[in-house]
Amino acid sequence: MSELPSLVKDLALILAVASIVTLLFKKLKQPLVLGYIVAGFLVSPHMPYTMSVMDKTDIQTWADIGVIFLLFAMGLDFSFKKILKLGTSPFIAVSTIFFSMLGLGYMAGHIFGWTHMECIFLASIFGVCSSTTIIYKTFTDLKLKQQKFTTLVLSVLVLEDVISIIIMVMLSAIAEGNSVDGGQFVGILFKIGFFIVLWFVVGIFFVPMLLRKVRKLLTNEILVIVSLGLCFVMAIVSSMVGFSSAFGAFVIGSILAETVEGTKIAKVVDPIKDLFGAVFFVSVGMLVNPDVLVAYAIPILVIVGAIILGQAIFGTMGFVLSGQSLKTAMRCSFSMAQIGEFPFIIASLGLSLGVIGNFLYPVIVAGSAITTFLTPYTIRASVPCHNFIERHLPTKWLKALDRMTTGEERLASDSKWRSLITAMLRNTLIYSILTIAAIVLMLTLFLPFAQHLMPQGWWANIVCGVLTFIIIAPFLRAIIAKKNHSEEFTYLWNAQRRNRLPLLFTILVRVMIVVGFVFYIFNRLSHFSMALIASIAMASIIPMWLSRGLKKRSIRMERLFVQNLRSKDIEAVVLGYNKPNFARNLRDRDVHISDIELPENSIWAGKTLKELNLGRRFGIHVSSILRGKQRINIPNGRTHLFPFDKIQAIGSDEQLTAFDTAVNDNLISGDPDIEKREMDLHQLMIHSGDPFVGKTLQESGIRDKYNCMIVGVDEGQKNLSPIKPSHILTAGDILWIVGEKTDIDRLLSLQQA
Repeated sequence: MSELPSLVKDLALILAVASIVTLLFKKLKQPLVLGYIVAGFLVSPHMPYTMSVMDKTDIQTWADIGVIFLLFAMGLDFSFKKILKLGTSPFIAVSTIFFSMLGLGYMAGHIFGWTHMECIFLASIFGVCSSTTIIYKTFTDLKLKQQKFTTLVLSVLVLEDVISIIIMVMLSAIAEGNSVDGGQFVGILFKIGFFIVLWFVVGIFFVPMLLRKVRKLLTNEILVIVSLGLCFVMAIVSSMVGFSSAFGAFVIGSILAETVEGTKIAKVVDPIKDLFGAVFFVSVGMLVNPDVLVAYAIPILVIVGAIILGQAIFGTMGFVLSGQSLKTAMRCSFSMAQIGEFPFIIASLGLSLGVIGNFLYPVIVAGSAITTFLTPYTIRASVPCHNFIERHLPTKWLKALDRMTTGEERLASDSKWRSLITAMLRNTLIYSILTIAAIVLMLTLFLPFAQHLMPQGWWANIVCGVLTFIIIAPFLRAIIAKKNHSEEFTYLWNAQRRNRLPLLFTILVRVMIVVGFVFYIFNRLSHFSMALIASIAMASIIPMWLSRGLKKRSIRMERLFVQNLRSKDIEAVVLGYNKPNFARNLRDRDVHISDIELPENSIWAGKTLKELNLGRRFGIHVSSILRGKQRINIPNGRTHLFPFDKIQAIGSDEQLTAFDTAVNDNLISGDPDIEKREMDLHQLMIHSGDPFVGKTLQESGIRDKYNCMIVGVDEGQKNLSPIKPSHILTAGDILWIVGEKTDIDRLLSLQQA
């Protein structure tokens, strides 16, 4: 028999040890991540008393794949729409915490005498140290999930995850260039923002459309292959443009999260993510060297103390500045004092790039273990610490803190100008990025191809220019025309004459942006004079602006994008998980929509809406009926109700309460003779004097009058012979009948009489 490859043996050892250790950690109610790290330490060469992994290179490859899967799964749990709905409060809190902890981490590394790049990586770890997994589990264990402050913490953690992704991309670029000047930072941020918007917009436009086309073919097996195929293709694209593969996996995961299949994809991919994620965290534990932990014991303790105190102080400051009370701010900040999973990924990135020492990895792992263990205690300590501070702070300070808690409502401004400018900037940014991407693709890919096919003359440039202009024309028109007839624009135009000049200026600025794009294309593909190119660019905008065909194309594209973006929300409404969008408008009219489920023993089951006459009896309107995964909108009078139907009814509080009461009162009561409902199988032989002789089975009345059913005729064969309704009963027939005991007894008594 051939020898097993070392990779198989190593994987067997890793999973066997990890399974034992994680079972123990689960019993001790500790995070499984720490269990994987301990398992990695046990199978590492640093542990002389146990078997160790033979080929660390293969395991590291699996660990790199694990990072891709972890970020892909994180993207599937992420939602850009939720970020936009968070309000300003979490943004203020996370900004304060991030920059404060960033400075604290860099200062700590500088005190230890570490290199400049090691200080940067330590600062990044400090900035995004909190763990969503650990905090969520601790909230659950301490039964705090229902409290208001936990929602705010989880909102901040979502933003922190986004910052972590950006930090990873920036660290890769910084490590390669070994420079951190301001210009490079701005360039990296612009590049990240450009590709995030481009990939998200293009992805939301095409990926849901692709999945919609093949939805009927998507079994779980195919869905796994399709989603992982998209994941790795995006990982390759991300690495080709200079980002990490994990960044691409996160982006495509967040795009898939907005599709109808997003939840299902997360479920089918979860086991694969758990497997490779386990290998990654085991590889983290394999790098833990006890000698390093002893040598760096003081830095480890300093880092743990800095994390806990820094989060307590700067976190409290951030949440207070975001409008929270001192007590809420302290409960939030004390919850975030630990080192989570992302610091491991950041440290592994620095190690793979060769810009940090081998000691930093085990130092971070040790700090994570200590802070994770202390997390429940720091959360519990928040209220006593608040009470202590409240007793000792001067009254003037407490009043000043109360005045700072302005709340999100005061920070928000319901200004028409602000709404209009924000919408214009958003539209201009998105369509400009799409335009730039289209121009770059056409000039770098299509133009060389066209020049190869048409080497003579200017035909290749002309064809490329015309096609490029056709592709970007809807984007350019949207830049100029979007929001020019919106409610805000019209209101401001008619409200005051002094508003008209600034409004015209917004149009002029967008026209100049479009002229710039057209000018660049003509300048790149021709050798005309600047003045001529500028004139052509200006002239080409007028027919484009007035074109009704372009307007329709632009509107159609935008509607498709919005539909794809809302597909998951639409599914949630259709399946009854969320209320319809019009429900919020009903509240202003003293009516609302409510879901009322028909009980399984309702006497209304099987009846039509016309028979029940719900509108006249209760004054309510049935807008939809949810039946399993089927949604029946605007049901008519012929629609039947069935048990467990969820009726979406519109009415006032009094009408809906009366309807709900009637639904739950009109029930079939329990059967007092339930014991008599047992069915029995009995043999019935037809005698010459029986009243059934000479009659057909249908005429005999055995089923209709005596409520018994004949299942077959015994003709001496192995199986019963089927019997037809037209069969004529004769003496000697042996029938097998099924029915309730009382009905069978009635039938037999008739035969005896």
